[in-house]
Amino acid sequence: MAILRAVHLEKTFAAAAGSTAGVMAIRGVDVEIEPGEFVAITGASGSGKSTLLHLLGGITRPTAGKVILEGVDLAAIGDDDLALVRRRRIGFIFQRYNLLPELSLVENVGLPLVLDGIPEARCDAAARAALETVGMGHRADHRPDALSGGEQQRGAIARALVTAPAIVLADEPTGALDSENSRRVVELLRSIVADHGQTVVLVTHDPGIAAEAGRCIRMADGRIISDTLQPDSPGRPPVARQAPAHRGKSGGKRPGRKR
Repeated sequence: MAILRAVHLEKTFAAAAGSTAGVMAIRGVDVEIEPGEFVAITGASGSGKSTLLHLLGGITRPTAGKVILEGVDLAAIGDDDLALVRRRRIGFIFQRYNLLPELSLVENVGLPLVLDGIPEARCDAAARAALETVGMGHRADHRPDALSGGEQQRGAIARALVTAPAIVLADEPTGALDSENSRRVVELLRSIVADHGQTVVLVTHDPGIAAEAGRCIRMADGRIISDTLQPDSPGRPPVARQAPAHRGKSGGKRPGRKR
């Protein structure tokens, strides 16, 4: 069963000053994400890939359609409940690491748990365990300004994992990194899928990074134009399934996997 579904999803942004027409960024998208998948969403600038990710994560509300995470329609719940779902069930990774400079790395990673009222000792233990998962346990007590960009992004990944979310959404997580650190971040994302069964959806404009995922969704003009499995990718998921149909310019179906 899909862990995340978008159904007839649309998003129109208000018209800019001096214009009478709004901008339709997402146009009737249907997509399903299965547990344990590593999915890349790619496309040219302005194709709608980041808008789609923000809709899937409840950061932006759709103009029409549904976003269903673990059976809950994110478009239908109130702001307070949506904030709880985002904090507890969705891990976010952004291009800029968004670490608070006055906090140590372990304090940054544990912050989502602190906001949930978890006792301090448990927050610290969980944050340190998450940092060990991403190979940053030895840097736990350093502040962000003492860390490289790659180290900060690994810390941001640990923060996304600390709540044991249903899904991790990553928006251009390598966009601010050099090629070597980009490779390390992608390898880390692959490993948390393969070794920990985490579900990851990553937006990237880089075809080399998209090729590392087990599935690649390509967008243009707010629509899905292709949705393909990449069986030779190191990021392919371990469990096979029949793929759903989706609406897009190509009108095609993603080929199913054989068990």
